Amino acid sequence: MQPVTLYTTPICPFCVAAKRLLDSKGVDYTDIDVMTEPERRAEMMQRASGRHTVPQIFVGETHVGGCDELHQLERAGKLDALLAG
Repeated sequence: MQPVTLYTTPICPFCVAAKRLLDSKGVDYTDIDVMTEPERRAEMMQRASGRHTVPQIFVGETHVGGCDELHQLERAGKLDALLAG
């Protein structure tokens, strides 16, 4: 299983939805809260090619994007294969 990293804030409904999908699949992930760790936002933006909105989701070194992109992968049947590596 590929490592999954999410950059989130606790007040973001899209972050909650992304985590809900991953939780429903039994996926372990690292949740980096850029509200309590604001210095990590620069790291997120560098990894996400300048994108500054949350969530930003990474599976291994692959930048998935945000919540919408994560759900698109799931609907297309491609998320499980990406997670498996």
